[in-house]
Amino acid sequence: MSDTPLIRRSAAQLAADLADGTTTSVALTQAHLDRIAAVDGDADAGVHAFLHVDAEGALAQAAASDARRAAGTPLHELDGVPIAVKDVLATTGLPTTCGSKILQGWTPPYDATVVTRLKQAGLPILGKTNMDEFAMGSSTEHSAYGPTRNPWDLTRIPGGSGGGSAAALAAFEAPLALGTDTGGSIRQPGAVTGTVGVKPTYGGVSRYGLVAMANSLDQVGPVTRTVLDAALLHELIGGHDPRDSTSIDAPLPGLVAAARQGAGGDMSGVRIGVITELAGDGWQPGVMARFQESLDLLVKAGAEVVEVSCPHFVHALATYYLIMPCEASSNLAKFDAMRYGLRVAPEGVASPSAEEVMRATRDAGFGDEVKRRIIIGTYALSSGYYDAYYGQAQKVRTLIARDFAAAFEQVDVLVSPTAPTTAFKLGEKLDDPVAMYLNDLATIPANLAGVPGISLPSGLADEDGLPAGFQILAPATADDRCYRVAGALEALLEQQWGGPLLDRVPDLEGPSA
Repeated sequence: MSDTPLIRRSAAQLAADLADGTTTSVALTQAHLDRIAAVDGDADAGVHAFLHVDAEGALAQAAASDARRAAGTPLHELDGVPIAVKDVLATTGLPTTCGSKILQGWTPPYDATVVTRLKQAGLPILGKTNMDEFAMGSSTEHSAYGPTRNPWDLTRIPGGSGGGSAAALAAFEAPLALGTDTGGSIRQPGAVTGTVGVKPTYGGVSRYGLVAMANSLDQVGPVTRTVLDAALLHELIGGHDPRDSTSIDAPLPGLVAAARQGAGGDMSGVRIGVITELAGDGWQPGVMARFQESLDLLVKAGAEVVEVSCPHFVHALATYYLIMPCEASSNLAKFDAMRYGLRVAPEGVASPSAEEVMRATRDAGFGDEVKRRIIIGTYALSSGYYDAYYGQAQKVRTLIARDFAAAFEQVDVLVSPTAPTTAFKLGEKLDDPVAMYLNDLATIPANLAGVPGISLPSGLADEDGLPAGFQILAPATADDRCYRVAGALEALLEQQWGGPLLDRVPDLEGPSA
């Protein structure tokens, strides 16, 4: 084992350490729990990446993993490597709140399929990570339990909705995490925290046990510090699930093999398309500079880079913010105070009706952003407006999918910056929802079309010294293309930097383990 502290080692390195006996799962799980205790804090201070930490459960799972290793029967390469789980995935025995008061204290009676697969592979679950309420937001400021803070600068946002998972990785509180991506909620946090985030092909990873915001857009995916770690986790959680009607009944491509092939640095024969619509005015110069430098490295490695136009991408934001609220308003109708979760009695009513209890509960339990999207969605689905809004949005969605299809006839992958800017200050955009929505400008098209995407760090922007992200998109079910190109770019950049970008993250007080 190298001199690198346990909590700063990649999941692949930790797996190798466990395999050769230089550490134990209990030791590395305890190291991460100590780190969480030291730097995570709460809603008022610290990173606040976690909503719930299960120290007892994680250590018990770690001890069981060590026993399997001692007996020579590990369940998986990652058996014993701890992981954090976004609080939108059902976990037996652990609270699942979706960052909302309306589910405060709710403990699911079953596990999401991806959580079952983690347990079957022997990964100790450290706890549940913070998120924008019901995954509605781009900054994790819409959590009912207070914002998560970016480890690069605790006065700034860690992205959203899955800022908790990304911040936990950047703060070295966990070596792996799960997130969900509806319009960029894995990739955008990855970009602003200097981590790696993957949105798999729609249907490539089971959504069973994911509390849905928008069924046709949501996708579970890996949150990691390296491309190889993402591939290892993706292969573990991916694959067909008969309990998910949208699950693809086909094997995953070789993701780990693709990441390792890419790390060799040879991009010969790979044709890369730069999306012309995802650049220009409004994009931070430092973000664009790092993007261009990354492209130059890929060209030197043998890739061919061309510009590709996807003309309907300019309508993606408007399309998304019609389809997503419509699906969300339908999905959130089940939170009615009758079956589970919060129940509030209206004041001054001796014998309230079910409708009055429902109204009082939703008023108290839902935050402003959730209410805003429910109202938009209900309006767009109402009689007389369905065809004008939701129907039209679905037609534009088809045009965006056709843009992707046409582009992939010309190139192997498409690339863009992951987000238009680096992390902004906490509170800076809370009063301007449209400005907040613009953070997802580059990530939304992939969700509308169901294609896979990965974000990895491209460097630090000149203006503020904060991370920028590089996004790679591939055709549906060709997730391996994302991993090959990302693996190559990561290797080339780290060779240039002299190590991972996260080596430069400012020190937070706490043990280095």
